This record gives sequence, C-alpha cells and structure tokens, in this order.
Amino acid sequence: MMLYVGLAGALLVGVLLGLLGGGGSILTVPLLVYVLGVEPRTAIAMSLVVVGVTSASGALFHARAGRVRWRTAFVFGAGGMVGAFLGGKLNPLFSASTLMLFFAGVMVAAAVAMLLRTEATRVSTEVTPRAAPHVGRILLQGLGVGILSGLVGAGGGFLIVPALALVGLSTPMATATSLVVIALQCAAGLVGHLGHVELPWKLTGEVLAVALAGSLLGGKLAGHVAPGSLRKGFAVFVLATATFLLWAQLPLGLRARLGQGLASAGAWPWVAVATGVGLPIVLWRLRVVRQRATRGH
Repeated sequence: MMLYVGLAGALLVGVLLGLLGGGGSILTVPLLVYVLGVEPRTAIAMSLVVVGVTSASGALFHARAGRVRWRTAFVFGAGGMVGAFLGGKLNPLFSASTLMLFFAGVMVAAAVAMLLRTEATRVSTEVTPRAAPHVGRILLQGLGVGILSGLVGAGGGFLIVPALALVGLSTPMATATSLVVIALQCAAGLVGHLGHVELPWKLTGEVLAVALAGSLLGGKLAGHVAPGSLRKGFAVFVLATATFLLWAQLPLGLRARLGQGLASAGAWPWVAVATGVGLPIVLWRLRVVRQRATRGH
C-alpha cells in the first residue's frame, strides 16, 4: 500500500517540477525516507538519480528552444561536479540524523527563496549586459552548490538560478541552464555515493519513471496554472515538511516532554497562531528589505 502512496508522491514531485521548472525535487528525499521507508543515505543517492534524469529531460526540452547557455553550464557544472563528488564522499562522515537536519535546513532556504520571488519582477528575454564574469568565481560558486547537492541529494536549483542571473543570464536562460548544471552535478554526486551505498535499482526505476511522467504532465498544465500562486503555496508546504523533519530528528524523550509541556500549558493553539502570523510578517519584512536594497542599486 505504501508503495502506491509513494509512487503517487513521485508523480506529484514530477508534476511540480514540470509546472515550476524546479523546486518539486526538494520533496524527493522526504518522500523516500518517510513514505517508502528508505534509509536516509540510500534515499539521498536515489534522489540524485531521480533529480538528475528529470533535470536532463527538462534541459533537452529547453535546449531545443535555444535557452541553454552551454559554455556557462559547463563552467558552472565543472565546479558543481567536483563539489558534488566531494559531497558524496563526505556523506558517510555524518550520521543519518545529521544529514536529515542538513536537508531540513536546505528545505527552509528553498522555501524562503520561493516565497521571496515576486510576480511583479520583470523578466527580460535578453541577456543582461554586464561585465564578463571571472571564470574562477563561477567555478567556486559551482563548487559550493555541488557540495550541498552531493551531500544531501538536493538539486540546488534555488541557488543555481540566482547565481547564473548574477553573471548576466536572463531568468528563462538561467532556469534552463541550471537544469544542465543540476544533471551534471547529480551524475558526479552519484559516483561519489556508489562506493558506500547500494541502490535498490527496481524501486529507483519505478520512482524515476513516475516522476518523469509527472513532469511531462506538469509541462502540459503549465500554461493553465498561475505559477506565482502555486509557487507560494508549494513553498508553505515545503516549510511545513521541513518543520516535520526537524521535529522527527529530536530525541523521543525530548519530543515527549515538549509535547506534554505544550499540551499541559494549553500552548499548542498559541504556537499555531504565532507561526501563522509571525512567519508571513518575517517574510514580508525580508521582501521589503530586498526591494529597498534593489532600488538602492
């Protein structure tokens, strides 16, 4: 039964990937661990397969439309591949619980990045005229994102797209080019994991096939759904999932004491209200600060 629930979740991941052009893959590791019961290290390696292949599929679609900047992709991807391989090798140095805490932090960062993207942002279809970026800088950016990807199995698109925009690519080109980078670093990260993780290839293939089908469906639905509203709703869901991951990594005794303490004090409703009211205010203030900083430049 849980297999079918997990495959339905993989379909949702694919649909979100097709609709949003990225982001949906951040749910792959939690889906594998908490729904399909896969051990965290194995789930991270499986996620690299699923995210890498679906990203490569999306990159081919964008390449046909001429949106991929291949030179930038390979320079950034070279740093990303080295970083992802190192991340894969570093993975065994951390406990499964620590890795899930890292991943929860990545989910929070991804959700905040999605919430801060405004629909009012004007998207240019041309390359922004800027000074030619230093190759070393691009390589270092790729290295950092790659280590993160190889370590926790996330594609890192929420970091790659802004980095590519900073070197002069328009948003559509940055999104398309990031898919090539993600595919490259996922491949290298997987190589880094194979020495200490044995993949369940049958389950990996099933999840991948369903995710690919979902991404095709999402691509067809993309023109009929407002991406801004969907992205914000999805970001809130990612934040909720990250909160669950953080809670799940607490020691059982501490969780029990916290739960009993909050229940006895009647604090659960206040916690819910504080979260529901406080989080939007914090995010709104971050957006205001960001807009002021942008106008200042």
